[in-house]
Amino acid sequence: MPYASQVPEHSAETALDDATLARRIAQTAPGIDSTAEAELCRRLAPRVRLYGLRHLRNESAAADLVQQVLLTTLERLRAGRLREPEQIASYVLGMCRMVVLDLRRGHVRRERLLETYGEGLAPADAPEPLVLDNGRLRRCLERLSVRECTVLIMSFFDDMPSEEVGSELGLTAANIRVIRHRGLERLRDCVTGKELS
Repeated sequence: MPYASQVPEHSAETALDDATLARRIAQTAPGIDSTAEAELCRRLAPRVRLYGLRHLRNESAAADLVQQVLLTTLERLRAGRLREPEQIASYVLGMCRMVVLDLRRGHVRRERLLETYGEGLAPADAPEPLVLDNGRLRRCLERLSVRECTVLIMSFFDDMPSEEVGSELGLTAANIRVIRHRGLERLRDCVTGKELS
């Protein structure tokens, strides 16, 4: 959920009502009041989720509804397109209704299309499963430069972001991304049978 974990429970924003938070977000535009946005999302998310569970009867669909409704609400507040911020709760409820209706219409449309054209559709062939040749991969990794190999291992095996890898190796994050890109190209060429230069 956007911002929901970024607000301390006893911040000054917790004393404000929903309408005041909404007005504050709208008045900050084009800037962003992330604290007010986080607090408003923290309050509204459970309500939207409950609406989604009641009407969609699916946890992941309810989570998608929360994301879509809150993002749309924040975008409209930032753009000053919410005429009555004091009616924020009613607006969010109306947005929930519209999104759920759109989802249902889309589902009905897909079902009709499948009923009409489904029989004529050929089933998609499952792709052949990829078989990893560990020996070949090891030989290809050994043919990379030490720096390329180190960057690839830190990026993908240790799951480190570019900034952290760069800090460890004394390089910039941009440099790490270039090295990683070139290393992956050389590794792919080797694994698929092209020679390393």
